[in-house]
Amino acid sequence: MNLNSALYTDLYQLAMGQSYFLKEKHKVSATFDYFFRKTPFEGGYVLFSGLEEVLDWLETVAFSEDDIAYLTAQGFNSDYIEYLKNFKFTGHIQSMQEGEIIFPFSPILTVTGSIIECQIIETFILNALNFQSLIATKASRIRYISGEEKSLAEFGLRRAQGYAGLQASRASFIGGFDYTSNVLAGKLYCIPVSGTMAHAYIQSYDDELTAFRDFAETRPVNCVLLVDTYDTLKSGIPNAIIVAKEMEARGERLLGIRLDSGDLAYLSKAGRKQLDEAGLEYVKIAASNQLDEHVIRSLKEQQAQIDIYGVGTNLVVGKENGALDGVYKLCSFNDTPRIKISENLKKMNFPGKKQVYRYMNENGLYIADAITLDHLEAPKTMAHPFETHKRMAIEYATVKPLLHDVMIDGKRVHAKKSTAELVQITKDNLSKLPTEHKRFDNPHVYKVGLSPELEALRDQLKKEKLMS
Repeated sequence: MNLNSALYTDLYQLAMGQSYFLKEKHKVSATFDYFFRKTPFEGGYVLFSGLEEVLDWLETVAFSEDDIAYLTAQGFNSDYIEYLKNFKFTGHIQSMQEGEIIFPFSPILTVTGSIIECQIIETFILNALNFQSLIATKASRIRYISGEEKSLAEFGLRRAQGYAGLQASRASFIGGFDYTSNVLAGKLYCIPVSGTMAHAYIQSYDDELTAFRDFAETRPVNCVLLVDTYDTLKSGIPNAIIVAKEMEARGERLLGIRLDSGDLAYLSKAGRKQLDEAGLEYVKIAASNQLDEHVIRSLKEQQAQIDIYGVGTNLVVGKENGALDGVYKLCSFNDTPRIKISENLKKMNFPGKKQVYRYMNENGLYIADAITLDHLEAPKTMAHPFETHKRMAIEYATVKPLLHDVMIDGKRVHAKKSTAELVQITKDNLSKLPTEHKRFDNPHVYKVGLSPELEALRDQLKKEKLMS
């Protein structure tokens, strides 16, 4: 399967492209904004992820000979087909950096290019950024509630939606996880891999102790024993202790035991007591089984003795929000600002090419974001995007623009960032977000507003369209 195929799009993009081409509008310049309207998980922020993969795709995307044959069979115009044979992205992209903290309605990425190029690439951009930003955000919430001292392992490949399991592993790592069980993701993205054993391994033996002994003998480094196949406290942990002592005699160390069922808080405390009494204070306790940020918070409140959390399904499917509602809207055509009108003000887009400024206090913490037109400096006042009576003067110590050139003429303008670099960028950005925006219950709403000039342009275009 060729994922760099320009067929990685929706049919209506190609249908619109054909109309642009046949009406000789396909070379007209356009600008689109990518943004989202609602924060998932009833949280206070979103973590931007997926940009590097979007840039990789854009640099190489094309229609193969097989793709062209397929489109020909779909009945597309022959002249349009000839044009698509040489299709490549040659446009300009400005974006926030991957790992940035992002908020509703603020442009995160803008695409400027010919209208046909901008339309054909839309679907992939939405597909990559919406999913990875969702999962990275979920991962960051789990990291926040777990605390930096705990280890987090992503175990979600078997429950992920197909090949999205690879992107989920990548996004989870950027969002704050330490390991993945996904070996291919480990190779592709340089993520440390981690794993234990399955119940099937133990069941394949006549007795649990022999199973543990054989596994420890063949995997003496990073050995973790699954202790809940039969009876966790009467069989699993006592047998793990025997094997741990045998490993000590060989100059080895058991890394940990894993709990995968039952009352995790109770079993972890009882298991910690058994291990400590045996002089195995160094053996860690891992836990899995439908964990997420809410379950982990409960476990911590119960003072569970868990060192490693293995999180799978609920992370990689983005439970309880299966999608981020990111959209891609035209804001300029032929260098003229454009607007979409709706009875619901929140469904309208902000016209024209824009810049986003982030304001920080004297401690470097984020205060607010202001959206303005791209040729203007950071405004000193801003208006609420939809509640027009709400306005504020912005008091700040420092301010920075968030949208930067990342691609010009279809080529990256900076070296690709590694996943390790993105992890550090994410940590730095999250450290600057005040705690009230990270809390799970009724997080404080981060202020995003419009500059006076952008507000005036929106209102002017809205009035013109309604009168026409």
